[in-house]
Amino acid sequence: MTLLKVEKLVKRFGGVVAVNNCSFSIKDRELVGLIGPNGSGKTTIFNLVMGIYKPDYGDIYFKDELISGLKVHEISRRGIGRTFQILKVFPKMSVLENMLVSGVEKQKGKSETARAFELLQLVDLSDLKDEFAGNLSYGQQKLLEFAMALMPDPILTLLDEPASGLNPITLKKLTDYICELNHKGKAFVIIEHNIPFVMGLCERVIVLDNGEKIAEGPPEAIRGDEKVIDAYLGRA
Repeated sequence: MTLLKVEKLVKRFGGVVAVNNCSFSIKDRELVGLIGPNGSGKTTIFNLVMGIYKPDYGDIYFKDELISGLKVHEISRRGIGRTFQILKVFPKMSVLENMLVSGVEKQKGKSETARAFELLQLVDLSDLKDEFAGNLSYGQQKLLEFAMALMPDPILTLLDEPASGLNPITLKKLTDYICELNHKGKAFVIIEHNIPFVMGLCERVIVLDNGEKIAEGPPEAIRGDEKVIDAYLGRA
């Protein structure tokens, strides 16, 4: 089953073409990497999918429904979650309060709190539920944001540089969490500059350069693609 389909997407900012005629699809239960140089259009695509930006041309479908043009909360309700390149936590709210705010679209009550505890246990933050989010370490805040994105129980989660700034232990935990959720049926698209992390985790990788898709395929094929080597990976 195809979850997400992006068709001939174009986004311009003044005279800059951030995304240029980009097409790809994400299937049910897939782990897909989205890589490329800075400024290649990766985060812009996430913002287009989530309704933060409107495409100048092209269409975005989720489970065969046209979602380009919908508002952010409408897209979120349909089953897409995301994290951000720059952390989006509420530092003066407790860890638990951050989780409950993220689940605001659902009915509040015992079930909502129970889900928050379940996810905090998943990311080893349940003992810090009453701590201000701003007092957590950077790695713990990244894990909190990851758990917050999961509160509405999305089918597809877009992760924007989840490995950035994480120490090896926390990165291993994050990898295990993603794999566990994937085994339970969740799909992920991951923007990341940590190439070993992407290549070791994702079954398929999409490569962008200057807003265009220049390659797509399994990690072993991407590593040897001449266009990708020249544009991004470089030569040993």
